[in-house]
Amino acid sequence: MKKYILMLASSLMLVSCVDTIILPDDKTVDEDFWQTKEQVSSMVNGAYAAMTSSDYMARIYVWGGFRGDEFLRSSEVTDNNNAVVLALDEIAAANMQTTNMFALWASFYDVINRCNIVLSRAAEVMEIDPNYTQGDYEVDRSQMLALRALCYFYLVRNFRDVPYTTTAYMNTSQERQLPQSAPAYVLEQCIKDLEEASQNALSSSGFSLSDWRRVGWITADAINSILADIYLWRASITHSMSDYARCVEYCDKVIASKKAQHIPGRNEVVEKEYPLADAEHMFDELFIEQNAEESIFELQSRGNGALYSYYYKYKPANANGGTGYLKATPIFGSPTSSKLTASTAISNANLFYNGDLRYYGACYLPGSGEESYHIRKIISETAVTGKSALKARETLSSTTDRNYIFYRLTDVMLMKAEALVQQVDTTQESTVQADQMRIPFNLVQAVNTRALSQENVADSMTWSVFRSLNREQFELLVLQERMREFCFEGRRWYDLLRYNYRRMTGVDYSRTMADIVDGGGILPANNRDALSLMTRQRGTEQSGVMAKMVNEAFLYMPIPNSDIIVCPLLRQNPVYSNSNEYEKSY
Repeated sequence: MKKYILMLASSLMLVSCVDTIILPDDKTVDEDFWQTKEQVSSMVNGAYAAMTSSDYMARIYVWGGFRGDEFLRSSEVTDNNNAVVLALDEIAAANMQTTNMFALWASFYDVINRCNIVLSRAAEVMEIDPNYTQGDYEVDRSQMLALRALCYFYLVRNFRDVPYTTTAYMNTSQERQLPQSAPAYVLEQCIKDLEEASQNALSSSGFSLSDWRRVGWITADAINSILADIYLWRASITHSMSDYARCVEYCDKVIASKKAQHIPGRNEVVEKEYPLADAEHMFDELFIEQNAEESIFELQSRGNGALYSYYYKYKPANANGGTGYLKATPIFGSPTSSKLTASTAISNANLFYNGDLRYYGACYLPGSGEESYHIRKIISETAVTGKSALKARETLSSTTDRNYIFYRLTDVMLMKAEALVQQVDTTQESTVQADQMRIPFNLVQAVNTRALSQENVADSMTWSVFRSLNREQFELLVLQERMREFCFEGRRWYDLLRYNYRRMTGVDYSRTMADIVDGGGILPANNRDALSLMTRQRGTEQSGVMAKMVNEAFLYMPIPNSDIIVCPLLRQNPVYSNSNEYEKSY
């Protein structure tokens, strides 16, 4: 059976036009449509379906991945006039134009508006169709509130100052001149929506392990994961210990829930503290079979080939010729033959230990004349069941795609570890600090150990070796473990932004950047250590790119020029001009 069986039909019914905000303009939103439970379901499913569009998914990977240190634009793609190539090169050089194709938020506002439409119209269907109950409505409302919050969270992390609306735009004649809101306000609205959504959220335990809806729909676990992520993000900016504590609180809820749902003995050699598949089953469960037990929220793929174009092949007509737009950076080269130590686990020299099976699933072996690694993770159809040489590229269908995993258990475990490290009291004696570090270390150790092959599991990190690290080093340990666990999954840039913000002073998230500059304020400077990580893939060009990224504004995309043209209330990111030219504000 097709996943999201009504998604395609409902997405075809919602033809969008681009103006300031993406607005459906179709009879499906008219009075004669909202009559039955099935019609509401089709609109709910349509919101999920819109997230699987190639535009939406390309931004997930470019915004969250390419802007970090995991990717290079492949030099094997020789069509330098290609729009994607031009856009990626601008991003890599920190020289984006306001017309950059990835500086568009339309696909995210499309999903937001679909959610707003359901939230504004679904309640009235209860009065018309007795089959659509209060319980049905509350579950639908929960999912739409959560999806909307997730989309706004992505927009804030990539544009900072964004228009916020809960209005359902149902036709193009509606007034839709919207100014940007400060990110602090948008995040607070997201938290409120998620807290409301949690009151009537679906429970993952209500589905069998083989039912894709267990992770394909927004559940209580997904909502708590998003809340943990938002609190961790906000805490990194405001340096709020209470927000770090809230992050830990929501992580604990998810971890407890996943433990309660666990089926003992399934794909595990010995029973473990956390319900994670063993290393030999991890790659297969997560990225081939999909909808793994440890998954929390996973967008069901419709095979639109988005990853195929960016990660694998540029010339679909040639079965194995050509290449994807993106390649892995040299950090994914040869692993170390020695187990990770307190120093190597946080260094940039060798990301992986060769007993770590995540290394073998990350990339394909470079072919003759190829300068870097092709990405294997997520698109491969071959499981990693043990240590072996990296495999040559496979012949894949042009519709090859995998589900996108927004959250899984290891993500929540490492979010908790990151928050706990920040709560360590550095004014205390070293022995007291070490005691406080033990829990976050245990979480990192659990994630790392499960990825080790059975023959190398004895090489797990040990507390006696790592207890000597200070808080800043422990922070790097978590950061590096997240890279090992989530490479190429569109998370790295946000990890680096949190690392950067924790080292910045004077950040004002309560005002838009335009308001700060107009009021004579100065945008805070980025941290040089963080910039060094963000740009290390640039090689000899690194110093030039770092020199450009002088302040907070450079962390964000330009506001779409096409939207500024039609909406004078929108203000451009201060480091970009509205004449499509890069403005050097330093």
